[in-house]
Amino acid sequence: MNAISCLLLAAGRGERMRPLTDDTPKPLLEIKNQSLLAWHLNALSQAGIGQVVINHAWLGQKIEDALGNGNQFGLKISYSPEIHALETAGGIRQALPLLNPSDYFLVMNGDIFCPDFPIRRLVNQLEQLRKLPKQPLAHLVMVPNPAQHLEGDFYLADHQVSDTPTEGAERLTFSGIGLYHRDLFKDLEIGIPAKLAPLLREAISKNRVSGEKYTGPWHDVGTPQRLRELNAVNE
Repeated sequence: MNAISCLLLAAGRGERMRPLTDDTPKPLLEIKNQSLLAWHLNALSQAGIGQVVINHAWLGQKIEDALGNGNQFGLKISYSPEIHALETAGGIRQALPLLNPSDYFLVMNGDIFCPDFPIRRLVNQLEQLRKLPKQPLAHLVMVPNPAQHLEGDFYLADHQVSDTPTEGAERLTFSGIGLYHRDLFKDLEIGIPAKLAPLLREAISKNRVSGEKYTGPWHDVGTPQRLRELNAVNE
């Protein structure tokens, strides 16, 4: 088993997916008869990651009832419930004691579909990150800009993420998959909502964020139409 732990983000309300999410947490919506979270959990198990934490808020008990302690996936699952959604960074900060990372840990959005993503290869880059003179506070997986987000998020050139264009840099979209160093969240208070983007931009300004481009299948399952399209393709 790989010693690194993984946090699956599953606390969102899924407003754009209503009415499907009125009674079902968004990450439990299914593609090819398997929930989005189950796709992730099976992939994590195959990659040798044994410890997973799932944060939740809206209908969170349904997530716990569906996934249990992780035995069905060959994993150990813990839960980080949020009475009120804490945003991405706030949710990560609250889950840190359960993740208990020595330095880096993996985070994946629970509402993306990327069945072939090479988790093991990503995690294997940790030793390279640890050897850098100035260790990155985050390593982001970037993808080509999808139709619903053509403006992208950040620039990527020579494995360095930037907020401004440089020669040879490509504007890409953050996939929702990343390796984070615990120090990125050290100034946040537990239980206080906090967004991830400001933390990343501050680290980017200090050249402390690395990244890579992934061109395999990746989908942000953000609307009922996208969910229907993915299920139609996978029938």
